[in-house]
Amino acid sequence: MTPAYDEAWFADRAVAGVRGLAAYDPGHDVAAMRERTEWLVELGSNENPYGPSPAARAAVLDALHGMHRYPDPRGTRLKHALAALHGVEPACILLGNGSHELLMQFAQAFAGAGDDVVYPRYGFAVFALATQAAGANARVAPALPVESAMPLGHDGDALLAAITPATRLLYIANPNNPTGTWIDAATLQRFVAAVPPEVIVVVDEAYAELADAPDYRSALALTAAHGNLVVTRTFSKAYALAGLRCGYAIAASGFVAVMERLRESFNVNSAALAACEAALGDAAHLEWSRARNAEQRTVLGDALSRRGLRVLPSQTNFLLVGLGERAPAIEAHLLQRDVVLRPMGGYGLHGWTRITVGSADENRRLLAALDEVLA
Repeated sequence: MTPAYDEAWFADRAVAGVRGLAAYDPGHDVAAMRERTEWLVELGSNENPYGPSPAARAAVLDALHGMHRYPDPRGTRLKHALAALHGVEPACILLGNGSHELLMQFAQAFAGAGDDVVYPRYGFAVFALATQAAGANARVAPALPVESAMPLGHDGDALLAAITPATRLLYIANPNNPTGTWIDAATLQRFVAAVPPEVIVVVDEAYAELADAPDYRSALALTAAHGNLVVTRTFSKAYALAGLRCGYAIAASGFVAVMERLRESFNVNSAALAACEAALGDAAHLEWSRARNAEQRTVLGDALSRRGLRVLPSQTNFLLVGLGERAPAIEAHLLQRDVVLRPMGGYGLHGWTRITVGSADENRRLLAALDEVLA
């Protein structure tokens, strides 16, 4: 009898980690919604509403003339630009098709059956996906209480307590997605120093460029003293290049050399390489975009708080907002009015929703639609 060759048939033949894996949930089908309406307010994916640097746009158009050629497989020019920005050697930089790809590959390279991977509850969803896909054991550390100064944020002591002799990787995000919370500089330094040196510590800093709290510091300053520390960044958020998919990691050159064995050939396309290099050269646009985000983050947070909603502290371009038991109904109401938010049930954060900080006009439309349902 000929097999059905359906999903179940192939799943039975997949490796153990993939058999139990659920596909990454991007939220609503925004692409389809864009085709139905001209005025969609997209506040579900933490995109930058202000767009990229004009220099990056021009670089993309210029790069298209060479689309019949493969991109630079080493990303040499972009690596050198990043090295100059961060004060490291180019050999310490690894490029990826978004930081998502890199986070997945770290587990693929360094964890497997019988190994432990530690990450925080309410951390970035990719931490769990990477662990399960690699067939490793997840050690999920409890989050801080909702009543704490960093509600639902990372608990350093709990993360350290979750480490076992079998632990190979530890993931955190700072600032964190989806909570928006952050680890202050002194706490982060103590935490990294306390992790056993045989454990690779990955700090995802997708939102680092948007952080302006006086007590926030990037983990990049700690990499020189801690060879087991890896920091990931992305061009999707502050640089507004989400559609081109480019991220990078900064780590010890030995770590990067091992990851280069696994990296897919030509994993960053020509347009992305050119746009990211150009974006790094336009510091003024980045600062302008950061300032707009910080301004609207405060405006939107205050407006939501005045409506009696719980808004968690954030150093990102989104807010985690408590809607209570009415969350699904409110989200559905807004969706009917072409306002897209990010439900948090998949994170186990029932009663909460994540709202991207949009432009002033987008935020006004959100609040007007919200007032209708809260009335």
